[in-house]
Amino acid sequence: MTAPIRVGIVGVHAERGWAATAHIPALLALPGYAITALSTTRQASADAAGQAFGVGLTFEGHDRLVHSPEVDLVVVTVKVPHHREIVSAALNAGKSVYSEWPLGRDFDDALAMAALAEARGARTLVGLQSRRAPALLHLRDLIADGYVGSVLSTTMVGSSMLGGVVDQANEYTLDRVNAANMVTIAAGHSMDILTEVLGGFTELSALTDTRRPDVVVHETGEHRIKTSPDQLGVLGHLASGATASIHFREGHTGGVGFLWEINGTEGTLQVRADGGHPGMFALSLFGSRGHAVLGEIQVPALASECDAVLEGLNPLSAGVARMYDAFARDVREATRTAPDFGQALPIHRLIDTINRAASTGQRTMMTPAAA
Repeated sequence: MTAPIRVGIVGVHAERGWAATAHIPALLALPGYAITALSTTRQASADAAGQAFGVGLTFEGHDRLVHSPEVDLVVVTVKVPHHREIVSAALNAGKSVYSEWPLGRDFDDALAMAALAEARGARTLVGLQSRRAPALLHLRDLIADGYVGSVLSTTMVGSSMLGGVVDQANEYTLDRVNAANMVTIAAGHSMDILTEVLGGFTELSALTDTRRPDVVVHETGEHRIKTSPDQLGVLGHLASGATASIHFREGHTGGVGFLWEINGTEGTLQVRADGGHPGMFALSLFGSRGHAVLGEIQVPALASECDAVLEGLNPLSAGVARMYDAFARDVREATRTAPDFGQALPIHRLIDTINRAASTGQRTMMTPAAA
């Protein structure tokens, strides 16, 4: 029997947060992994997390964790501005690394981490779990099999969290400099699957705006100024020649959470969800060919050893579990199917291009892949 991959997680709260709600349930459900170490910025909170999740090895700060001989894979779930420091430390310590998305604050940040991983010969994983959703894998197969014929256009509408109020843990997302906002997260994950399925942009125009700059902190009632965008519009051409339009907006009660439509010469496909992040909400797939009425398409189960454990997991942890499952198979079989740091670069480049187009107001060409 293959020894489990020993995981150390940097950035774990005992009661809340992405590590506690998504990563830990996923890892506990998969037989190929063992959580061996946790760390936070304070020893007391690390100990509380260790007690909550049954992990005996806890550290204050990341340095001792990344150098621990009890850890094979370092999982980085801290705030985006700290990714590069911790990821680099783990890579220099000879570890495999799973970094949450966004990989860095911008393309240059991400490029530096990807280059270091390549220089160290390290296995990496980036949290683009939407790519592993069964509905999206089936969508890709349908398009490849000619379900819609030639793709003419695609339209994507999505949303982020509810506007006007933020909790203290996510207050840092209000500052655009921290690069953890609607454009990078909800839209970033969604644009990643669009380009993964249909190919990348060659040129685009973009607009970003902040329509609700006054935000109330839920716990204190204090008002904060938001500089992060809460509106995004993108219009451009894909490499195939298809027209693509994207609109993401701050969340709201009611209305469309997520709708992605692909129109072709022979048919139409739609992906729907109650929320704007396709990696956090259950996805439904709909289709129509010729003159048929649009109807739901049943998504076949994936042939994976983790299928049996997914039934008891919520959509948050199920998506992450599929990523871990793919990574474990890659390690066993010397393959590279799970998205790594190198595969994070195109979406970082796209986001940078969108920001540049929005700031100049000009149609902007995508830079070559080697740039």
